[in-house]
Amino acid sequence: MRDRFRINNRIRAREVRLIDENGTQVGIVSVREAVALAEERGLDLVEVAPNAVPPVCRLLDYGKFRYEQSQKEREARKNQKQAELKQIRLMPKTDDHDMTVKANQARRFLLRGDKVKFNVRFRGREMAHPDIGRKMLEQIAEQLRDISVVEQKPLMEGRVLSLLLAPTAKVIKAAQQAQKAQAQQPRLAKTAAATSGSEASAEPELDDEELDDEELDDEELDDEELDDEELDDEELDDEELDGKE
Repeated sequence: MRDRFRINNRIRAREVRLIDENGTQVGIVSVREAVALAEERGLDLVEVAPNAVPPVCRLLDYGKFRYEQSQKEREARKNQKQAELKQIRLMPKTDDHDMTVKANQARRFLLRGDKVKFNVRFRGREMAHPDIGRKMLEQIAEQLRDISVVEQKPLMEGRVLSLLLAPTAKVIKAAQQAQKAQAQQPRLAKTAAATSGSEASAEPELDDEELDDEELDDEELDDEELDDEELDDEELDDEELDGKE
């Protein structure tokens, strides 16, 4: 990875806003003082925001920092899908319905950031009417003009008439953003799962208290049943008393 940061004595500013290795704001200090502090701690002074006033510098292990930056760039390149060339074959006898199907297929490819090459293949006597194929390709280019540009106009190569379409700059940018978002989904899902787990563990445990409340309700119910039994005994005593009388 090419050096993009000025470090230590290569820093041109006289004063810098210093952040230490723990991310703590040290304040505005002279470059000489900042370099001395970096040497004292076995680190490097790295200018991370040269356009700020004053420039922002951090105390870092520059070798480790460069390695981490190169890993991030490599991961970004790996996640960035390279544009592909998709080829769609047509015949002079292709009907309007199939033309629409082929155009929709090409639209999906273009929206993904790929180029599309249409090939009209002529056979036998069809070679006498290349204008039919040219008209077909012009019609398709018109249908897809909202998301594509003609990179190569209809060109006859042997028995094949070809048209090359490329996605517009706006479409390419949108496709790259979609790819980036898709690449980040596993990491976001992992973070969400970890957060969800933390929240679940932080919830108060009320089950035992609720269980105690239920047990208390059962005890109250038993007391009520006991009162009913005592009432029945009293009624029985009254009946015995009436019998004696």
